Amino acid sequence: MVRRQRGHLQVIAPGKAAVFGQPIAHSKSPALHRAAYAALDVPIDYQCLEAGAGQAPELAERMREEAGWRGASVTMPLKNVMVPLMDSVSERVQRLGVLNTIVVSQASGRVHLRGENTDVDGIIRALAEAGAQHVNTVAVLGAGSTATAATEAFQAMGATTVDYVVRDAGRATGVIELATELGCTATAIDVAAAGQDLNRYDAVVSTLPPRAADALIADLQLQKLRPGTALLDVAYDPWPSALATAWEAAGGMVIGGLSMLLHQAVEQVKMFSGVTEADWGQVTNVMCDAVGLPHPRT
Repeated sequence: MVRRQRGHLQVIAPGKAAVFGQPIAHSKSPALHRAAYAALDVPIDYQCLEAGAGQAPELAERMREEAGWRGASVTMPLKNVMVPLMDSVSERVQRLGVLNTIVVSQASGRVHLRGENTDVDGIIRALAEAGAQHVNTVAVLGAGSTATAATEAFQAMGATTVDYVVRDAGRATGVIELATELGCTATAIDVAAAGQDLNRYDAVVSTLPPRAADALIADLQLQKLRPGTALLDVAYDPWPSALATAWEAAGGMVIGGLSMLLHQAVEQVKMFSGVTEADWGQVTNVMCDAVGLPHPRT
């Protein structure tokens, strides 16, 4: 494949990429990536590769041994276990301890695997697109890998106070330490406490798996919700979630997890394709069309 950039020809060899995780049958990543590479006229074959945490070393070895790998999108349960298998990681991954992106390159004749995290970008842009650009007091439902990305995203958006809504406060130790390092005041609370003070929050991100937040709805006391408060529910299948439906009915603003997936995927496409100059707004629109999302507001 030959394409023109800045007046010269760039030769792009056929490559491959995939989403790694378990389960991934529902994943919209293939549709997003394939649409983007078609729009860019870049020959990258993007597939699903289902794998659990115990298969992480095998995945890393496969990417080193098989020709043509450009990268991988990484989802649960691999986001943390893949980190020590990388040759290098970004400063963001060093801070968070989790990745969602592996970029494959050649360095000194050897394959080099680099860990990146574009989930942070996805969260920031999904919230900003809905008008939630600056926040102060926020809540995160859950304390796992995606909660770490939500923490850094919220801090970048100006948050000074982060509450982690969890059943077991001990599970929030890592994200509380991260938030504190980033200069935020952080606390682990239960859902009843979150419901008592729900009107304090400028935005909420649910990082829980599909349907896991359903049981929290009653205790969240959504009648106390400040009108227009943003909820980003990262689970997008099934959609709308029960939480999203109840939140919107209470007067809140809902952002679906597919919007986050879109925006983090745009950053992955840039890394995997190597394309530095493109109409990324148009590429984003094509990706939206592939999964039935409205085009972002410009």
